[in-house]
Amino acid sequence: MRFKTYFRTFSYATIAVATLTLMLAGGLSVALAVLLSLLMVAAWKLEDTRWQLSERIGLVVVLVSIPLFFIDWKYQQSVGAQAGRVGVNALAHLIVFLSAVKLLQAKKDRDWVFLYLISFFEVLLAAGLSFSPVFLGTLTLYLLCGLSTIIAFEIQKARRAITVTETHLLVPPDSRIFRNAGRRGGKRTAEANRLPFVALVLLLVIFVLALPLFLVAPRSGAAALTRSGGSLGNFVGFSESVTLGEIGDLKRDNAVVMHVRIEDSQPASGFRWRGVALDEFTGRAWRKSSEARRTTEKKNDKGFFQIGTTEGLHQRTTQTIFLESIESPVLFAASRPIAIQGDFPIVRVDAEGSVQARRHEFERVIYKALSDTAQPDVALLRSDVRPYPAAFARYKQLPDSLDPRIDALANAIVANAQARNRYDEAKAIESELQTAYGYSLQMRAGGPDPLSDFLFNIKTGHCEYFSTAMAMMLRTRGTAARVVNGFLPGEYNEAAGAYTVRQSDAHSWVEVYFPETRAWVTFDPTPAAGRTEPVSTGFAAQLGKYAEALELIWLQYVVGYDKQEQRSLALSLQNQLFVYRRSFVQIFSAVREAIALRSGAITFIGFTGAAAFLLVFVIRRVRRFGWRRGLRLSKPQVNRDASTVVFYERLLALLARRGVKRDPDLTPLEFASGLDFQPALSITRAYNRVRFGGQRLSSAELQEIDQTLKQLEGESNASR
Repeated sequence: MRFKTYFRTFSYATIAVATLTLMLAGGLSVALAVLLSLLMVAAWKLEDTRWQLSERIGLVVVLVSIPLFFIDWKYQQSVGAQAGRVGVNALAHLIVFLSAVKLLQAKKDRDWVFLYLISFFEVLLAAGLSFSPVFLGTLTLYLLCGLSTIIAFEIQKARRAITVTETHLLVPPDSRIFRNAGRRGGKRTAEANRLPFVALVLLLVIFVLALPLFLVAPRSGAAALTRSGGSLGNFVGFSESVTLGEIGDLKRDNAVVMHVRIEDSQPASGFRWRGVALDEFTGRAWRKSSEARRTTEKKNDKGFFQIGTTEGLHQRTTQTIFLESIESPVLFAASRPIAIQGDFPIVRVDAEGSVQARRHEFERVIYKALSDTAQPDVALLRSDVRPYPAAFARYKQLPDSLDPRIDALANAIVANAQARNRYDEAKAIESELQTAYGYSLQMRAGGPDPLSDFLFNIKTGHCEYFSTAMAMMLRTRGTAARVVNGFLPGEYNEAAGAYTVRQSDAHSWVEVYFPETRAWVTFDPTPAAGRTEPVSTGFAAQLGKYAEALELIWLQYVVGYDKQEQRSLALSLQNQLFVYRRSFVQIFSAVREAIALRSGAITFIGFTGAAAFLLVFVIRRVRRFGWRRGLRLSKPQVNRDASTVVFYERLLALLARRGVKRDPDLTPLEFASGLDFQPALSITRAYNRVRFGGQRLSSAELQEIDQTLKQLEGESNASR
């Protein structure tokens, strides 16, 4: 490839990759990206032709485009574009327009620089819009093309500034040496062939130098990651008032709500991601009572919010949660969270133990939750007969219009199971609902009393109806119960080591209070069909899991890398260094003890090995150089002047083999001038400089003479 073609190719490639980066980040529509690609093809075809736009016309078009930017801005607002996207769309359109004008124009150096700057702004805009690891790939490709382009641009500028001068070579340009070099590609393509490798090496050097800086540079928390789109639509069931049946609407959507990575001990089977707890039932909806809505603001200790305490340290579960933008301030965690760590200005906890932060409709949120997943002993729960405190009366509240058949059904279930305590009564009602009723998202109870319609008519429903039925039946028995809305664990991604939680995993269950242990215990009356997680299989599903794993790594360790991650990394490195140091000390101590026990044998082996090595070394030198030179310790003195004119003797020997000998009455220069053989004349002149001029040849000159003689000797041997 000619250097000019190389420069133009990589310049266009830089602009194309920047456009691709912006398109994949969502800042440019596919239609505009395709249109710009077609314009780039046309601009390539029009290079160095009279059909290119002149510099004056290009300048006029660029100036006219500035008012068009504001017109486009107003147009975006008039068509109802999202508030956060109006400026982005208008700026992206302006960038594409300016790129198209400059590409179609006859380009000088400043025009190329203008195009490079536009491509840089495209990548910069994409960096603010994308949190996908795909951006890393396109950024790497852009840097590789950009480095190669800038190097080629500087070489091209430097070439114009170089004045062509005559060179004095020992070997003429028409000799076979230069002809062979031309057949191997020549200097014309050498630069174009090497520049991509140079750019790749520079990119690797930049990465190696930038990585430590990225890891140790001070930064603020990065838990909130702004998204270009809005929050998840139809996200219901996590407010202070939830109508019976809304969770069923949420379960029909398969959009991802969050990813959860459990970092230490796995919780017990059947764990869930707790969201909001509701204590008051009106007959058609659940809501928080005035007591439940009271919140307590937790103290912020450098991003760490302590919510509760725990005695069972071995039952702690640490979760890293990547929560998508949702229309709710709820922070999800495994049951009974005791601490939240994240970049939040405030964290509030209501009377039901639900954790809330600020709303994040346009942001992803990354935080850590520490939960106490310990469960009270069943025997202790069965023996709990302590009466409820007066403050728990609201958990036994019943709606005024509750169907009396519900009370009778609860009594019949308890009597049939011969339950004698709160725990057995709760297990009996839970088991009855799981086995005697069906699960479905299609059939929904209705009418003025949907709960009675579910229990006595339809007998099929989804999780909300089951949890509500169990809570109401327990309350008719005088047991304190509440309904909790959250999510099932989700599908486990082995590649990411995390759970993928979707809106279809939304779930509702019951918590029952036991005053003896002062614990809320979870019961789930929904049949197994409503608690089974789907499992994705097949090649496409596996690829999706790997892509998801890459995205989580990118979000946690690159985009969301903040002070907390810096501390974790530093602590991990410190622990690892301590382990290595301890291992090294143990190995060193073991070796020292072994040496102390076998010091005599080790000394003998060492001396024997050294003697054998010395003997082999001497034998090899004697065989190579003979006895005198092989056993000589000092380096012989070399006459530099004598060694530098040996090349002339090689020339005379070469000419003698061709039948040409110097007459005694001719000087070396007269002899060489009469041969009409340029290499002989050049070598003789160098010989005269050393032999009679008292000069010394440089290493480069000696190497060039040696190569010339080898070339001539090879030709002489080939002709014989």
